[in-house]
Amino acid sequence: MTDLFDKAPREGHQPLAAALRPETLDDIIGQRDIVAPGSILQRRIKARALGSIILYGPPGIGKTTIARAIGNMLGKEFRPLHATRDGVKELRKIADEARIKPLLIFVDEVHRFSATQADDLLSICEEGTADFVGATTGNPYHALPPALVSRSTILKLEPMSIEEMSLVVRRGIEHLQRSGHDIEISDAHIRLIAGRSGGDARRALTTLESLVLGHDGGQIMITEAMLEEAYAAAPVNHDRQSDAHHDTISAWIKSLRGSDPDAALHYLAHLIHAGEDPRFLARRLMIHASEDVGLADNTALQTAVAAATAVEKIGYPEAQIVLAHACLHIARAPKSNSACRGISAAMAAVQSQPPVVVPKHLRDAHYKGAEALGHVGYKFPHNDPRGWVEQEYVPGLRRGTYYQSDARGGASFENRADEFWKQVTGKVQPKTFG
Repeated sequence: MTDLFDKAPREGHQPLAAALRPETLDDIIGQRDIVAPGSILQRRIKARALGSIILYGPPGIGKTTIARAIGNMLGKEFRPLHATRDGVKELRKIADEARIKPLLIFVDEVHRFSATQADDLLSICEEGTADFVGATTGNPYHALPPALVSRSTILKLEPMSIEEMSLVVRRGIEHLQRSGHDIEISDAHIRLIAGRSGGDARRALTTLESLVLGHDGGQIMITEAMLEEAYAAAPVNHDRQSDAHHDTISAWIKSLRGSDPDAALHYLAHLIHAGEDPRFLARRLMIHASEDVGLADNTALQTAVAAATAVEKIGYPEAQIVLAHACLHIARAPKSNSACRGISAAMAAVQSQPPVVVPKHLRDAHYKGAEALGHVGYKFPHNDPRGWVEQEYVPGLRRGTYYQSDARGGASFENRADEFWKQVTGKVQPKTFG
C-alpha cells in the first residue's frame, strides 16, 4: 500500500503550507519544548523506540508536520488515517502491512475514533506492530479512551508566539520569491499577518498566499487595504466543544476575579468575536457578581441581572456594550466570596451531619395548640430598640462556622455591615483575613 499523498505525482497547485512542511524536527519553528535536542521525543527517535505518541493542541500548530517529520527521521513509511473517513478495515489492513515492513501510523482527529476502532488501535500499540502518532484538538484526558491514554506519551502543543509566526511568514515569503514572485512587504505587515493568524501557521501561510497569487506580473506591494480585505472576517480559535472555549472562559472569569478590567474586556471581546451566545456570557456575569463580588458590592448583581435582561431584548451588536458595562462593574468592584464560601460550607455540613432539630421557640406557632406543644419563647427583634436580641437559632452552631466576613476596609457593604453589627451587638464578626 502506498501513501497516495506522498507518492503520487502532484498535479496543479501545491498549497504553500504543504510546500513548506519541514522534513525533520530541527526545521520546525516553535514547539521548542517538544522538538528541542534532548527532548523526550528526540530521545525516543534516537533510540528508535517511539511507541505511541498523542499530539494535542488547536488546529494549524504543527501536529501533522511533527508526525511526518518523525516518520522521515525514523525512515518509516508514513500511513495517514483520518478517524472520520477510515474505519476498522483500513486500520487492520495497515496493521497487517506493518508486520512486513516498518510503518508509522498517523491518525488525525483520533478523538473521533469509535470504540471498535480504538480497541484495534490499542491492539497495535500493545503488540508494538507499528509506531503510532495520534493528533487531537480535544483534551486527550477527556476525549480519548483511558486505556489509549495510559499507553501513550501525551505531548501538548501550544500556539506559536508572534515572533515565531513572523519567522513562518518570512519563510513563506522567501519561498514565494524563489518561485518568481516579486513581493514587497513591510515588517509591520509581516507582524500583522503573524498576529492575526492566532498562532495557526497554516492560516498565516494561506493568507500570505492569497495576497500574492493571481497578480499580473511585476512587483506585488502588500498594502493595508489588501490585509483588511483578507481579514474582514478573520476567525479565532474558538470551538465551543474544544479546550479553546473552556480556556478562554476560564481566563475571562479569572480576570474578573482578579480585578483586571483590561484583561476582562480582552477575553470578553474574544468571546464575542467568536460568536459566543450573549445570554451565556450574561449568565456567567450573574454568577460571578455573587461569587466574587458578593457582599462587597450588592449592586454588582443588580447590574448583571439587568444586563441579562437587556441582552435578551437587544442582541448583538449593541449587546456587547451592555456586557462590557456589567463586566467592568464586576472587575472594578471590591471582592468578597463570603457568600459562595458560606453556602458551600453550610451545604457540606447539611449533607454530612445529622439533621439539626429546630428549637421549639423557632417552630411555627400560627395555629391553635402550638403553645400546648411548647412552641413558645420566640423573641421578636423589632420589639427591641436595637432591632436585635440575643437568641439561639441553631443549637450549638458557633459564630463564624459558615460565614466569615471578607471585609477588607473601604466603603464596601460588608465592611459597613461589620461595623454596624459590632456597635449593636458588641460582637466582632469572624473574618477571613485579620
